[in-house]
Amino acid sequence: MKLSTATASYIAHMQSMGMRFCTEASNLKSLCRALGDVTLEEIRPDHIEVYLTGKGPITATWERKYSTLKGFYRFAVARGYINCVPLPPSVPRPPRTFVPYIYTRQELRHLLDAIGPNDNPRRGIDPDTYRTLLLLLYGAALRISEALALTMADVDICAGVVHVRDTKFYKTRLVPIGTDLIRILNCHVQKRRREHARHDSPFFYSRRGGAVKRQTAEITFKRLRRRAGILRGDGCTGQQPRLHDLRHSAAVHRLVSWYCSGADVQRLLPQLSTYLGHGSIAATQRYLTLTPELLRAACIRFERYAMGGYDG
Repeated sequence: MKLSTATASYIAHMQSMGMRFCTEASNLKSLCRALGDVTLEEIRPDHIEVYLTGKGPITATWERKYSTLKGFYRFAVARGYINCVPLPPSVPRPPRTFVPYIYTRQELRHLLDAIGPNDNPRRGIDPDTYRTLLLLLYGAALRISEALALTMADVDICAGVVHVRDTKFYKTRLVPIGTDLIRILNCHVQKRRREHARHDSPFFYSRRGGAVKRQTAEITFKRLRRRAGILRGDGCTGQQPRLHDLRHSAAVHRLVSWYCSGADVQRLLPQLSTYLGHGSIAATQRYLTLTPELLRAACIRFERYAMGGYDG
């Protein structure tokens, strides 16, 4: 059987079970391009090793590609497409787990202050739109893909909710937002209405027309972060703060706020998980990076408990 036919069958099978399988499909298609129009029997371990390694050192990309191929060959063997699996017999040590960057509130202010000076009319997104995007990402803890997929109809100012549709796990959820964020989003809505935006128009509109693209948002953020002078100082210099880390920061700051207010954090964690659109508490826990502020708040709570003054 041809590699292209087998991979197409595997992709269709996985997507029929409700998985998006976009990254995996892209990896398998790149494998087909790299090896050409070959049969499964023609593929040798050295072919796979060259594809996995690429041109640089072992990275998280290697691990993702290996995982995709492992699933594909399991599928191929189970259906009798092939008897011998040409995957490497040994797996290199995986790279260090990425540690999200948690912005301080002062750093968030620096980012917002840098938006105006960072503007250039030739760039794809204007300062007011980008400021609204950053505040929504942090204030509602949205994924960047969720925010950029919003339409005018998805933001209900009167009800104070954002309707997030078909998210990472094919879920749709209503995200309540606070009064400050409602005011900011309302200003953006009024601006879009003056531009005669329809209900099905993108909520975040680019200067070039159409919805703001993720690549535009990411590149703009890198420039903004450098202008704001925000760099990692924890030894992970190769992993600079990302746009997605606004979502991580929102989750951690919410946890700190609960600790400081004496709330029952364990009871509220499922609510935070639902708000973030996670399928389980375990997924939310990966967002809760331990910061000095969070550690301090937790220690104060423990001291109150140990001294008999805990009322949560």
